[in-house]
Amino acid sequence: MKILHVIPSLSLARGGTSRAVIDIVRASIDLGIDVEIATTNDDGDRLIDVPLGRRIIYESVPTYFFSRFSPSIPAIREFAFSGAFTIWLLTNISKYDLIHVHALFSYTSTVAMAISRLKGIPYLTTLHGLLCKWSLQQAAGKKQAYLNLIERSNLNSSRAIHLTSQLERDDFLALQFKAPSFVLPLGLTTIPTPIPNAARLLRQNLNCPLDEPIILFLSRLHYVKGLNYLIPALGKLQHHRFTFIIAGSGTPEYEAEIRLLLKTSGIKDRTRMVGFVTGAQKDLLIQGANLFALTSHLESFGLAVLEALAVGTPALVTTGVGLASVVLDNDLGYVADLNIDAIAQALDRHLSDPDRSKVMGEHARQFAIENYNWNKIATNLIQVYRSLA
Repeated sequence: MKILHVIPSLSLARGGTSRAVIDIVRASIDLGIDVEIATTNDDGDRLIDVPLGRRIIYESVPTYFFSRFSPSIPAIREFAFSGAFTIWLLTNISKYDLIHVHALFSYTSTVAMAISRLKGIPYLTTLHGLLCKWSLQQAAGKKQAYLNLIERSNLNSSRAIHLTSQLERDDFLALQFKAPSFVLPLGLTTIPTPIPNAARLLRQNLNCPLDEPIILFLSRLHYVKGLNYLIPALGKLQHHRFTFIIAGSGTPEYEAEIRLLLKTSGIKDRTRMVGFVTGAQKDLLIQGANLFALTSHLESFGLAVLEALAVGTPALVTTGVGLASVVLDNDLGYVADLNIDAIAQALDRHLSDPDRSKVMGEHARQFAIENYNWNKIATNLIQVYRSLA
């Protein structure tokens, strides 16, 4: 069985979807499946410097990159049009038993489904949150038109729709598509090696007291992540000691908005903005923090939350995060409605009872490792592939 994954971009600038696709492919290969990726060289405002139009090994997985149309208009760039990809897929699609399409409202995803229909090749679609209620409300007119004119037929012809959480599936079912759907979560890429005395090392790096509570936000800086709720909520907790870390990057305009909000909320001096982090720096932040906070409008899953839980850091999430029910049902942290007062109350509970949060973290580590192993998840996905192909 030969599978092709199609995704508009593998750039980390586009969020966790790119990471998830690479992980799915790598885990499938480890289980003996012949899998490849076809994508564009999109890298946000830039282009990934890779050979084009031929099979290469990228991030340890076989990948075909194709040139992205790159005009000066951001919205057109993000659409990821690629004539070379279209020609290649028309020529080569019959070599594959199943096409696994990722994302919507992008040229590569749309044309992959259309060509699959034309050639009679079965395909599976993973939405990555793009049909969740909040997501559809953004640029609603354009999305609704695109959905009704193009994507509805593509989705209805999909052999199955893959959702990563029950929250995402509920929103999908409300749209009344004909294609069957199933829920299968994402998994953990790796379990970071435990850092001895991570809490002490992090506080030494930050030059703050060894018993200082640290609250970590680690994600791309974007309006959807709800920092405009989290920051004012922290501003209500002046009676508590804490250091707030923001790890991530965004547009210069949005980062300026965040800095202004930190100042007006009175926590500028208690916050460290450390930018985009990876590797050892990311591991130290997640393992050394007392609480991981993600107060998003929408996360169809919440991979960063899972990474925090896997190293024993409890999480504070809002109800729009796909993993919220898992956190709540298994006592892995705190779940709040998306409003400032509710988030402030959850933060207050955490800061007022650090011993309980520590117990949550110890349980979270075991729970995440047992239930979100990529080998286990890929095994289930391969069973779906076989049934569809």
